[in-house]
Amino acid sequence: MTAESPQDAGYRWPVPPPGGWTVEDLFTLPDLPPHTELLDGSLIFVSPQRDPHSVMIDLLVAGLRRTAPPKLRVRREMTVVLDEGNGPVPDVIVLHAEVVSRERTRYEATDVVLAIEVISPESRRRDEQYKPRKYAASGIPHFWLVEMPTDDTHPVVRTYELDPVSDTYSLTGIHHKRLQVPAPFDVDLDITWDAVDSL
Repeated sequence: MTAESPQDAGYRWPVPPPGGWTVEDLFTLPDLPPHTELLDGSLIFVSPQRDPHSVMIDLLVAGLRRTAPPKLRVRREMTVVLDEGNGPVPDVIVLHAEVVSRERTRYEATDVVLAIEVISPESRRRDEQYKPRKYAASGIPHFWLVEMPTDDTHPVVRTYELDPVSDTYSLTGIHHKRLQVPAPFDVDLDITWDAVDSL
């Protein structure tokens, strides 16, 4: 028995308007899947997360919340508005505390101190090449990229800081078993598989 396609089931894919979708469309189009992203006016439907990806996000969120100063807050999988045609959903963001409220469904790039992407096989190109350029151009000061290997080697976190002269990210470290950084605040976090598997 073959699975019924969305078209066969009567579902109609949204047709983009001339010039592409906008961030406002992202929040008003009906029945979009959870965590749909907007990149250069195109809707990006996110594949279901694998367990290690989700748990790594949990590990980062818990570790960052333990050490973040009171002026900052940590959130997972919230839309960040970069401009009218770009509303990506980083896996984790660190924000200025004064902008956080229960009513928020999105944040602005100026609200964000750190954006983190945990690489999935289907999002590798976006996470490694496309999103960092967008985040840097929007002035987000820090970016981390988390590699989740499929073998027994440990996860790897690459940390970057915005160079205000070139508006690009510069690599500040490659962390294999322990994530120890002084910025945007002091972080010391076990990122081994043992730590991931303990959650």
